[in-house]
Amino acid sequence: MAEPNSSALRGARLLVVEDEYTIATDLARALEEAGVQVVGPAGSVPQALRLISEAQDIHGAVLDIRLRDERVYPVADVLRQRGIPFVFATGYEGWVIPPAYADVPRCEKPVDTSELARVLAVNSRPERNQ
Repeated sequence: MAEPNSSALRGARLLVVEDEYTIATDLARALEEAGVQVVGPAGSVPQALRLISEAQDIHGAVLDIRLRDERVYPVADVLRQRGIPFVFATGYEGWVIPPAYADVPRCEKPVDTSELARVLAVNSRPERNQ
């Protein structure tokens, strides 16, 4: 994985929702090295929803679309309701994503963390959600 621009995300609290252990831990580690406080990773919709309800001041989220046999859209809906920006990290083509999420940035797997950092830095600065 490429190194993210560490100053772009420093201080942000980001939720990571990813069910593949290796991908989740690699992404969390890369984000932590960029100065991010990672919430999770969560490997299921119920776990992610619980983290959202328990966590304070989530500034953004990285969501894998397919979590085993479920889709992450209920998590996306709660994040939207709370005004928390998120990005999809997925192997899916853009046309597979429902029109309701057409405006959501998408990073293709394998995730280039420098691109992810660029997208999240624009949408997830702590001062945007306070």
